[in-house]
Amino acid sequence: MIFKDEVNIYVKAGNGGRGAVSFRREKYIPKGGPDGGDGGDGGNVVIKVNPHLRTLSHIHNNQKFKAKNGGDGMGSLKHGANGEDTIIEVPPGTVVYDKKTMQVIADLTENEQSFIVARGGKGGRGNAYFKSPTNQTPYYAQKGLPGEEKEILLELKMIAHIGLVGYPNAGKSTLISKITNARPKVANYPFTTLKPNLGVMTIDDKFTSILVADIPGIIEDAHKGKGLGLEFLKHIERTKVILYVLDISDQPLQKFEILQRELKSYSTTLYERDFLVALNKIDLISLEECERVKKEFLSITEDVYPISALTGKGLKELKVAMYKKYQEAEQKAKTK
Repeated sequence: MIFKDEVNIYVKAGNGGRGAVSFRREKYIPKGGPDGGDGGDGGNVVIKVNPHLRTLSHIHNNQKFKAKNGGDGMGSLKHGANGEDTIIEVPPGTVVYDKKTMQVIADLTENEQSFIVARGGKGGRGNAYFKSPTNQTPYYAQKGLPGEEKEILLELKMIAHIGLVGYPNAGKSTLISKITNARPKVANYPFTTLKPNLGVMTIDDKFTSILVADIPGIIEDAHKGKGLGLEFLKHIERTKVILYVLDISDQPLQKFEILQRELKSYSTTLYERDFLVALNKIDLISLEECERVKKEFLSITEDVYPISALTGKGLKELKVAMYKKYQEAEQKAKTK
């Protein structure tokens, strides 16, 4: 399935039904009073979270979604049927924008959460409603009101607790496949990952878990459009912690500084987020070289973890540290 995280759509709620102009006509009652029923309300267009969806690829760009109109009122005080709603299902983390103003009108993060993006028009009143002591036979009924219509932008920002950031071929895909239930494509060439991946990482038992997101690799000058650019960074905007994954055998300190600059050019908030460093591929260097590089990073942060995603060495300690860092970030956010 093609990964799609942005789509423009047009939504039109149903119009309200017309009220009826009708008079009671029965045998032996030649001049009955007004009995025109009200029109039904137009259906709404509703955006609803489906927890099983991971992408917006099931929605076509510029697709039109229209709810049903309300039914017209009828005689004998019969109310028109309300129009059926149209439901648009989206994955968790979908942000809804008004395309005209680009204002956020909904941020859907909870399972089964829903939002009425276009409200149906009210049905018109039938002539029975307008009967009064001074007007016993009203020949007037209301038209239904039109339903709302607008152009909408849907943007997916994945919901994860920790986001992986690194250069292409640093081993992020291998790492997320080893520490979570995600099964991304893994190959020994750059830009293997062309879409974000989300996985559940369990700690000790199945009752303690966090979500980890892996995005395509970032290179120097990504903010200028090089490589795959920074477009996928939106998928780690919601994370509480960043895990920098670096190839310890390939200028890790220099690449760490470049990655931080690229994050800062995209979002100062993301750049300032709590982070850990995973020095991957320790199976390719000597123990002495590993200790030397680790010592360099300890001058920046104490959260440095030499690992081999390939062999599994150091992964248990990294998982515990990731969960601990996430808990600290959560506590910090609550006290702000």
